[in-house]
Amino acid sequence: MKPFLQEVAEDLVARFGNQLENCAIVFNNKRPSAYLQKHFADIIGKPFFSPSFFTIQEFFASSTSYKIADFYLQFFTLHSIYNQLLAEEKLENISSHKFFPLAKIILSDFNQIDADLVDAEKLYRDLEDISTINKDFDYLSPEQYRFLAQFWTSYSEGKHKKQQELFIKMWRRMPKLYNSYHTKLKEQGYLTNGSVYRYLADDITNHQEFISNFDKGKIIFVGFNALSNAEAKIFTQLQEADKALFYFDADSYYLDDVSQEAGLFLRKNINQLGLKNEFSGKESLMKSSTHQVNVFKVQGQSAQAKILNNILEEDYTSTEAVGKTVVVLADESLLIPTLQTIPTNINGKEIDLNVTMGFALSTSSIFGLVDLWLGSQLEILQRDKVSYKNVEAFLTHPLTGLTQKMRDKVLTALLEENQVEIDHKRLLRQSGLFETFYKKIDDPQHVVTNLLDVLDYVLMRLSGAKTLKKIDAELFVKTIQELNRLHDTFSNHIGKEEIPFVIYLVQKSLQTIAVPLSGEPLNGIQVMGLLETRNLNFDKVIILGFNEGIIPKSSIGNSFIPDSIRRVYGLPVLENLDAISSYMVYRLLQRAKNINFVYNSLTDEYTSGEASRILKQLEYESGFDFSYNELNLEVKTEAFKEVKIDKTNNAFIQETLQKYLDKKKVLSPSAITQYISNPIDFFFNYIAGIKEPKEISAVVEANEIGSILHKVMEYFYEDLRSAEITAERIKEKRKQIPALIQKGFNAVMFKNPDSVMEYKGMQKVILSIVDAYVNIILNQDETQTPFQIISLEQKVEAEISFPLKGKEASVKIFGFIDRVDVKDGITKIIDYKTGSDKLTFKDIPELFNSDGKHINKALIQTLLYTYAYEQFSGKNFVEPNLYVVKTMSIDGVWFKSGRQNLSGAYLEEIKPEFLAELRKKLTELFEAPYFVASAVEDNYKYSIYKTLFGK
Repeated sequence: MKPFLQEVAEDLVARFGNQLENCAIVFNNKRPSAYLQKHFADIIGKPFFSPSFFTIQEFFASSTSYKIADFYLQFFTLHSIYNQLLAEEKLENISSHKFFPLAKIILSDFNQIDADLVDAEKLYRDLEDISTINKDFDYLSPEQYRFLAQFWTSYSEGKHKKQQELFIKMWRRMPKLYNSYHTKLKEQGYLTNGSVYRYLADDITNHQEFISNFDKGKIIFVGFNALSNAEAKIFTQLQEADKALFYFDADSYYLDDVSQEAGLFLRKNINQLGLKNEFSGKESLMKSSTHQVNVFKVQGQSAQAKILNNILEEDYTSTEAVGKTVVVLADESLLIPTLQTIPTNINGKEIDLNVTMGFALSTSSIFGLVDLWLGSQLEILQRDKVSYKNVEAFLTHPLTGLTQKMRDKVLTALLEENQVEIDHKRLLRQSGLFETFYKKIDDPQHVVTNLLDVLDYVLMRLSGAKTLKKIDAELFVKTIQELNRLHDTFSNHIGKEEIPFVIYLVQKSLQTIAVPLSGEPLNGIQVMGLLETRNLNFDKVIILGFNEGIIPKSSIGNSFIPDSIRRVYGLPVLENLDAISSYMVYRLLQRAKNINFVYNSLTDEYTSGEASRILKQLEYESGFDFSYNELNLEVKTEAFKEVKIDKTNNAFIQETLQKYLDKKKVLSPSAITQYISNPIDFFFNYIAGIKEPKEISAVVEANEIGSILHKVMEYFYEDLRSAEITAERIKEKRKQIPALIQKGFNAVMFKNPDSVMEYKGMQKVILSIVDAYVNIILNQDETQTPFQIISLEQKVEAEISFPLKGKEASVKIFGFIDRVDVKDGITKIIDYKTGSDKLTFKDIPELFNSDGKHINKALIQTLLYTYAYEQFSGKNFVEPNLYVVKTMSIDGVWFKSGRQNLSGAYLEEIKPEFLAELRKKLTELFEAPYFVASAVEDNYKYSIYKTLFGK
């Protein structure tokens, strides 16, 4: 089917022949120019002088000697004038960062007001009550009265609320702001796009110097649809002056049917404005041609791209010189999944792929580095420190080029010190890229220049190492160009701005950068956004993201001009988006033979899960041949496979176990209890040596709270242990608790008990928790006074024998006992616990039952300490006590079986039974053929190895 642009080319060549070079061809975007030039070349068949090609913005801008102001120049100009107006009203100035979101809306409104030739003074007039409306708008229709009255009702009934009053004051300010803003820009030699439109629309025939360039030809407007009021007026004037031709891409299917929203603006252009369509009266392609439509309902956002290989199978082997297939991304977030899906070659044949949307800088590693720099600079400005998270990201970023040795050195040092925040000066001492990257911004003018220094350093290093990728090189160039442009714009405006706000502006500006990816614009499979398809035609069309809310969009954008006022003045409203979206889809389909709609059927916070209403409309009335497909992603679950680690046939395991038997390695009580609770955990931890990676976090883990408590109790009793402990001595020492807690906190968290620091946030909470725990323990100790402390944090070792394969074997156990007391001649092992440990137990055999529910780790550990201490010291009748700080004020400190405390004769009766069961468990550890998982899930609920053993 002949493309629209080919028909345009044929008609223009027939009309103008050799005079074509005197024409100006104007599109609504740049993309169609290459296609039209190709059609000209094919038709003329020899070298020729090309006509001039413009986008509508470029064409209008060329009519004036003024430059077009970019957004940031507009913002700073607007902000300056706004504060002047506030000063005149004797109101406080508004800061840049607070004004910025308002400015974006105001500037958008101003531009729309100009483009649609709206009288700004009337629009922003204060509509205090209905009588004012009736007086000033007596030319309006009853329907327009209703729109205005409906809007103003909320403001005219009763007393104004403060927010409403502020809004009304701002609205009153708008006419003066609008006029002063445009005057100030013009004084600087600048106009906005909207003001250029208004300037031309006053009477374009007066701009003879501009339009006389095309006296020998015509100004040809191709493929326009929705026109602003300024465009409509300019087009009409040019037609009346016989200066212009119009080629509208229309189909009678939607043009002649007033119920079809797709033809809304074309009907206005042709029927109301009287613009002549050079292609009027053509046969309806929507009705006469065959259209095969495939609808794909898929589950998931990225899944939409994953079916492309099925749809594009024939195109991968196509030999067409000009691309006949397009993948349209209605949802542009699908670009990366699309690129990941379409292969680069099949069976040795390279796939021609052209992506016109551009690769966003914000998705690249370059922006990641820039964003990291901006974030680090904010931290340096605020605290003269940088968070560990940001330093780690810098060290591991692929563009920093730091050696693995350097990364490991710095990260290891920081992990050892557990530094949540790193001093800025310490980072500067590393020199090289560190010095450039972490150089502090001392002036808002230096935000851009310092960032350029960082990028230059990285770019030079990558170029020198010859590791710079093509796409990264293009992104670097584009980023540096944008930063240089920002520097020029900022130079006269940001001297007194806050540095964080300038950082914010740079970040926002860089987020909009994109570069074309690759490919020949005419060949192969084309990937583009819906707006880029204007004027283009393809035999095969695939639209991804064809969801309601995406096509058409569900929001017209932010504006201070309410819907009712917009309707009165003919400004765009939400329904316009429906008509524009419908037209873009319909005109893309009318010449296509094979049409594929893909939409996401899953409902989440981003998508409705419904197909676009345009699809529903086509299904109902078009008569196209529809085929429906649904991609169901099966949820497959694998049958549980029990993971068993074979000991007997694994030399490494046998060698490691033998080290315990040879006393080259020793068993800690926690290792033994881990084996009892879940034998396979023991393998991963103590045999395979798989440890949880150490991380730096501002959040203190539960085990660290316990370590801090142990340290504080050690410091507390260190001096007191030289004599008998009395209640008076404890009471006197309590005064030092806050200092001791800080010392303990620093020792555990930062490996330096004497460091001085300011505690904040969660750290203060932890200090308070430890303080409460210390006082609970001391309250208990006061009830036990007087007593003597024998040792604190004492290391003890002992051997324990057990039968192994018919022989006697033994292992060495060791541990650190929190405290050993003597009271009334009884030696007590004191173990502090901050968790949810229990004092109760069922019986001794159940303590060692790996598949049981009555394992008591705390009891096993304290009895092991008791056994080891008795072996070490030669004492008997040593008693285990457990200080569970959360419950000891209620439950006491003695283990219990039923109602019987584990002390005295009962304890001595239990000890041999405990040792017998322990020996059985050790025999199992070294003799059983497998390491297996416990049958009771609670026994490994908090295991870090769960994913490794199939649970």
